[in-house]
Amino acid sequence: MHSMSKWDRRFLELAKQISTWSKDPSTQVGCVVVGPDREIRSTGFNGLPRGIDDTDERLNNREIKYPMICHAEENAIMHAARTGISLKNCIAYVTWPPCTRCARSLIQAGVSEIVYPKEVEIPDRWETDFDMSLNMFKESKTVVRQE
Repeated sequence: MHSMSKWDRRFLELAKQISTWSKDPSTQVGCVVVGPDREIRSTGFNGLPRGIDDTDERLNNREIKYPMICHAEENAIMHAARTGISLKNCIAYVTWPPCTRCARSLIQAGVSEIVYPKEVEIPDRWETDFDMSLNMFKESKTVVRQE
């Protein structure tokens, strides 16, 4: 078990590195999806949908901005789907715990485990959504770990 935590750390560090590709510091999230043999199957980071650039007026309004952003997990899942890669029984390493929207996508993609860093503090406004995500994962028997 001990050797696995070394891998957990490496993949979480990689997810953190990938999160820096997001232009907006307030939405930096990275995701690395790893297969059973520790091979990287897909990666993603929070980004703006095609056709929207970072000067878009709507991004100044938080209520509009967050729903608009393509989340790291969704981007990793879409990337895998486009390239025909299965994420079934894979582990998703993320820098931030998945929201309900991403939880649903991860469950549908067949990801069996979610790992996110221990030092993450969930702001009050995300607390309810995070609890709902955890319940969705529990119901689908998806393992959630903090490393």
